[in-house]
Amino acid sequence: MGSRLKILVIGGGGREHALVWKLAKSARVKQIYAAPGNAGIAQIATCVDISAEDIDQLIQFALENRIDLTVVGPEAPLTLGIVDRFHQKGLQIFGPSAKASQIEGSKVFAKNLMVYAGIPTAEFEIFETIDPAISYIKEKGAPIVIKADGLAAGKGAIVAKNVNEALRAAQDMLVKGLFGVAGKRIVVEEYLQGEEASVLAFSDGKSVLTMISTQDHKQIYDGDKGPNTGGMGAYAPAPVVDKNMLTDIEERILKLTVREMDGQGCPYVGVLYAGLIITEEGPKVLEFNCRFGDPETQPLFALMETDLFEIMEKTLAQDLKATRIEWTNQHAVCVVLASGGYPSRYQKGKTIGGLNEASALKNVVVFHAGTALSDRKYVTSGGRVLGVTGLGDSLEGAVERAYEGVDRISFEAMYYRRDIAAKGLAR
Repeated sequence: MGSRLKILVIGGGGREHALVWKLAKSARVKQIYAAPGNAGIAQIATCVDISAEDIDQLIQFALENRIDLTVVGPEAPLTLGIVDRFHQKGLQIFGPSAKASQIEGSKVFAKNLMVYAGIPTAEFEIFETIDPAISYIKEKGAPIVIKADGLAAGKGAIVAKNVNEALRAAQDMLVKGLFGVAGKRIVVEEYLQGEEASVLAFSDGKSVLTMISTQDHKQIYDGDKGPNTGGMGAYAPAPVVDKNMLTDIEERILKLTVREMDGQGCPYVGVLYAGLIITEEGPKVLEFNCRFGDPETQPLFALMETDLFEIMEKTLAQDLKATRIEWTNQHAVCVVLASGGYPSRYQKGKTIGGLNEASALKNVVVFHAGTALSDRKYVTSGGRVLGVTGLGDSLEGAVERAYEGVDRISFEAMYYRRDIAAKGLAR
């Protein structure tokens, strides 16, 4: 690709704001579009009113505007085959093919892949009908994990504390069709004890370029209580993963996965996200995702010194082998501000105050997620509204900065967790 390029970023959440923010720092990038984007992204890119899943319209836009590179944020367009469709039109796009995206789109595909490649993961069985699932759950006992095979917006994994809860989850998916097609097959797997962490890596289909570790906070309430959400905050690096363990994860999980995918005829090109649990026996894979994490991307990009566009270019050119990522020696913490009621029903259109004050703080970056402009004011338009990211020379310092930013912002029924990075601080 030449210089002064046009980029299209697909999606409209906090992850996509972080992508646009980081790509805009590249001297090679001239103009960025975002589809559909959000009110924060609109400050640094041109937002176009096209849904992330409207692949026909996105192709038309990329062709008409001579887009040099499209970067896909969310998983849905990837599993729908946007990468294959763009390639058919001769368009450059960053992300895995539909076949490779099954690593997130199908839990069954991912679990079978791990067995073939010898990747450490929880023991499991796959079921399509309820009776054998009931027998298996009763035999294994609880706690036990029930997962819908397909995409369920982060809500398809139920950690059942007792057998009745597990049976109810299996019934909901296989009999009642709670997640539709996504729950037609289920994975029932052992519950693993340990601390969770995420490690993301760029993959060019042959080589991997591993990023520093992060830790996400999935549950809505402090102390990891309550229902799962899209993620209430994240920090990097995560002390639970030391340098030796990161090398181990790269060798025994990421490289083996990429090799197995290539061997199965679906080379993995893009970002591979390993959701891990650090057990007494070492790291094991809970899940794979086929894209950047949200909110993990926010602290990662705040710490990344290398030009993101150039890493993506090398990924697509299958030239990652000699590439290195430079990181600052700092820590970053992202606290998500959510609408009251999220992850269930919540109201939109609440005026957001204090954004300028928060953004003016040194070592604080505010990433927009569910925001819109109404009468020249920023208002809420989603469940996760903002991600306030603080940087510091220590984890304590980064936590302080993030919550200092949070304290400046207000909107009606605003909710956030007060214990982001507590596990890291405890170490």
